[in-house]
Amino acid sequence: MQELKDNIDFGREDITKLFRKMLYPTLLGMLFSAVFIITDGIFVGHGLGSDALAAINIVAPLFLFSTGIGLMFGMGSSIVASIHLSTGKEKAARINMTQALTVSSLFLILCTILVFIFPDDLLFLFGCSERLLVPAKDYLYGFVPFLTTNALICSAGFFVRLSGAPRYAMLSSVISAIINIVFDYLFIFEFKWGMFGAALATGIGTMVGVIMMLVFLSKRNNKLHFVGLKMSRRSLKLTIRNVKYMCNLGFSSFLCELAIASMMLCGNYVFMREMGEDGVAAFSIACYFFPIIFMLYNSIAQSAQPILSYNYGANLTKRVNKTLRVALQTALLCGIVLISITIAFDSYIVSMFISSSAPAHAIATKGFPLFALGFIPFAINIISIGYFQSVERIRNATIITVLRGFIFMITCFIVLPYILGRNGVWLAVPCSELLTFLCVLIIYKRKERNISIATS
Repeated sequence: MQELKDNIDFGREDITKLFRKMLYPTLLGMLFSAVFIITDGIFVGHGLGSDALAAINIVAPLFLFSTGIGLMFGMGSSIVASIHLSTGKEKAARINMTQALTVSSLFLILCTILVFIFPDDLLFLFGCSERLLVPAKDYLYGFVPFLTTNALICSAGFFVRLSGAPRYAMLSSVISAIINIVFDYLFIFEFKWGMFGAALATGIGTMVGVIMMLVFLSKRNNKLHFVGLKMSRRSLKLTIRNVKYMCNLGFSSFLCELAIASMMLCGNYVFMREMGEDGVAAFSIACYFFPIIFMLYNSIAQSAQPILSYNYGANLTKRVNKTLRVALQTALLCGIVLISITIAFDSYIVSMFISSSAPAHAIATKGFPLFALGFIPFAINIISIGYFQSVERIRNATIITVLRGFIFMITCFIVLPYILGRNGVWLAVPCSELLTFLCVLIIYKRKERNISIATS
């Protein structure tokens, strides 16, 4: 493990070099996770059919919920820990990390129990039809026991990177993804375990990745490692106060995942109404890709976060501003590349998941390029949210997230199909991202105006 740690100085090292040192392993780890998600979709689509893809899309909001919890606690507590480390308070940073991982795990264990008690009610709430109930429930039963590990693999990665070991965080993600792919093939094609096997493969992979990260964070020679939490009344009050503040800081990350869940939920209802189960299956291919795009942009935001928070805590404003510029430029370049690839190879991408003879193939091929139009404004929006969180501008981060993920998106899903027909269904997400981008520009312009007034 020690050879995978880097010599990182968040306060003095050149920003561009420091950002790349954080980005490359984080991005590579995310890319392996993205490869797993694509491979999972390919195995399910070709091994179990388009209804299986649609069923996973029904269950996906639950997956995103647990991921959102992990990102909320991971981002929020990492911001607090970064600021503590910039002022030499290492013990406080370790306590914050331990509190975050403990409380989030206990909460998700409770959620797991509740899901097992009300599985059918939950699936119908997510827009499931009678035809999709059996495969959706099979996937649910295989995945739900791993809700906690799915969150931990997100949150623990923040602390491994903050400890100066982004390459070890990457290694954990890579091994997790490889195990997922191997077991996916075995459980679906060799053992014939169907939807339950696909979900179980995902759970086992994330569990291995989490174990690797938790072992790393248990080593006392690391900058951040677990510490014992006292159970006195005063300590419990302190834990509640710290957790509340960490959740406030990371709440926008949670909302970003809920926004994807909201997109899937609204999309499932609208696509079911407009195009039936084949429409939901076509939409599920886009939904496989959207979290991947989010992961890539989020890897940029997560790479910038410790640099932003550390220098913000040390009052190094110029370094904070340069980090933001580098992150935005990187995200914009990624957005241009992604939209170009998607539009140029839309038919090939869809064929990876389902046969060209399936009715859902034609629906997805026609709609996918329209859906991809939102990738560029989405890049700017995600980096902006991460920036506002990292410098404790919670209000701005929350406003942007609520607008893009709920108010604009739900409105677009309701209104655009009546104006543009089926094309309007596909354009709902890009339109909501564009409207959010305009709001982000207004916030940046107001910040520049306030700075100019203060310095004049």
